[in-house]
Amino acid sequence: MELKQYDIVLVNLNPTIGSEINKTRPCIIISPNEMNKHLRTIIIAPMATSSKNYPTRIEIKHNGKIGRIVIDQIRTIDKKRIIKILGRMTKPEIKEVKLVIKETFVE
Repeated sequence: MELKQYDIVLVNLNPTIGSEINKTRPCIIISPNEMNKHLRTIIIAPMATSSKNYPTRIEIKHNGKIGRIVIDQIRTIDKKRIIKILGRMTKPEIKEVKLVIKETFVE
Protein backbone atom coordinates (compact mmCIF):
# COMPACT_ATOMS: atom_id res chain seq x y z
CA MET A 1 0.00 0.00 0.00
CA GLU A 2 1.32 3.44 -0.91
CA LEU A 3 1.13 5.79 2.06
CA LYS A 4 1.01 9.52 1.39
CA GLN A 5 1.23 12.60 3.55
CA TYR A 6 -2.24 13.71 4.75
CA ASP A 7 -3.83 10.31 4.12
CA ILE A 8 -6.22 9.19 6.86
CA VAL A 9 -5.24 5.68 7.95
CA LEU A 10 -6.57 3.18 10.48
CA VAL A 11 -3.79 2.42 12.99
CA ASN A 12 -3.43 0.02 15.92
CA LEU A 13 -1.77 2.25 18.54
CA ASN A 14 -1.58 -0.38 21.30
CA PRO A 15 0.36 -0.98 23.45
CA THR A 16 0.63 2.49 24.95
CA ILE A 17 1.77 3.91 28.27
CA GLY A 18 0.12 6.49 30.53
CA SER A 19 -1.72 9.30 28.75
CA GLU A 20 -0.81 8.26 25.19
CA ILE A 21 -3.82 7.85 22.88
CA ASN A 22 -4.56 4.14 22.54
CA LYS A 23 -6.81 1.69 20.66
CA THR A 24 -7.24 1.23 16.93
CA ARG A 25 -8.25 4.57 15.47
CA PRO A 26 -7.94 6.84 12.44
CA CYS A 27 -4.70 8.83 12.23
CA ILE A 28 -3.31 11.41 9.84
CA ILE A 29 0.03 10.79 8.14
CA ILE A 30 2.24 13.80 8.88
CA SER A 31 5.59 12.59 7.49
CA PRO A 32 6.53 13.74 3.96
CA ASN A 33 6.16 11.40 0.98
CA GLU A 34 9.93 10.96 0.54
CA MET A 35 10.18 9.52 4.06
CA ASN A 36 7.00 7.46 3.63
CA LYS A 37 8.40 5.87 0.51
CA HIS A 38 11.82 4.87 1.86
CA LEU A 39 11.53 4.29 5.61
CA ARG A 40 9.79 1.48 7.51
CA THR A 41 8.42 4.02 9.97
CA ILE A 42 5.89 6.79 9.47
CA ILE A 43 4.92 9.87 11.50
CA ILE A 44 1.24 10.18 12.43
CA ALA A 45 -1.13 12.33 14.45
CA PRO A 46 -4.01 10.37 15.99
CA MET A 47 -7.65 11.41 15.78
CA ALA A 48 -10.08 11.35 18.70
CA THR A 49 -13.81 11.99 18.93
CA SER A 50 -13.89 12.82 22.64
CA SER A 51 -10.86 15.10 22.64
CA LYS A 52 -10.93 18.42 24.48
CA ASN A 53 -10.73 21.65 22.52
CA TYR A 54 -7.08 22.75 22.75
CA PRO A 55 -5.14 24.97 20.31
CA THR A 56 -3.15 21.89 19.21
CA ARG A 57 -6.28 19.95 18.24
CA ILE A 58 -7.93 20.45 14.85
CA GLU A 59 -11.58 19.66 14.24
CA ILE A 60 -12.16 17.40 11.24
CA LYS A 61 -15.15 15.57 9.82
CA HIS A 62 -14.42 12.00 8.75
CA ASN A 63 -16.77 9.14 8.01
CA GLY A 64 -19.75 11.20 9.15
CA LYS A 65 -18.23 11.90 12.57
CA ILE A 66 -16.71 15.05 14.01
CA GLY A 67 -13.35 14.44 15.64
CA ARG A 68 -10.08 16.18 16.30
CA ILE A 69 -6.57 15.63 14.99
CA VAL A 70 -4.40 15.59 18.10
CA ILE A 71 -1.21 17.39 17.06
CA ASP A 72 0.16 17.25 20.63
CA GLN A 73 0.26 13.43 20.35
CA ILE A 74 2.30 13.13 17.12
CA ARG A 75 4.34 9.93 17.14
CA THR A 76 6.45 7.70 14.93
CA ILE A 77 5.13 4.21 14.29
CA ASP A 78 6.17 1.17 12.28
CA LYS A 79 4.15 0.82 9.07
CA LYS A 80 3.04 -2.63 10.32
CA ARG A 81 0.64 -0.82 12.70
CA ILE A 82 -1.33 0.56 9.73
CA ILE A 83 -4.39 -1.56 8.97
CA LYS A 84 -5.76 0.30 5.95
CA ILE A 85 -6.13 3.66 4.22
CA LEU A 86 -9.47 5.30 5.02
CA GLY A 87 -9.31 8.45 2.91
CA ARG A 88 -7.60 11.78 2.49
CA MET A 89 -7.83 15.14 4.20
CA THR A 90 -9.34 18.08 2.30
CA LYS A 91 -7.18 21.02 1.19
CA PRO A 92 -8.62 23.37 3.88
CA GLU A 93 -7.94 20.70 6.57
CA ILE A 94 -4.36 20.25 5.31
CA LYS A 95 -3.81 24.01 5.41
CA GLU A 96 -5.00 24.15 9.04
CA VAL A 97 -2.82 21.18 10.06
CA LYS A 98 0.25 22.84 8.53
CA LEU A 99 -0.53 26.07 10.39
CA VAL A 100 -1.00 24.36 13.77
CA ILE A 101 2.19 22.27 13.33
CA LYS A 102 4.12 25.43 12.47
CA GLU A 103 2.69 27.36 15.44
CA THR A 104 3.33 24.44 17.79
CA PHE A 105 6.82 23.34 16.76
CA VAL A 106 8.46 26.09 14.71
CA GLU A 107 7.62 29.45 16.23
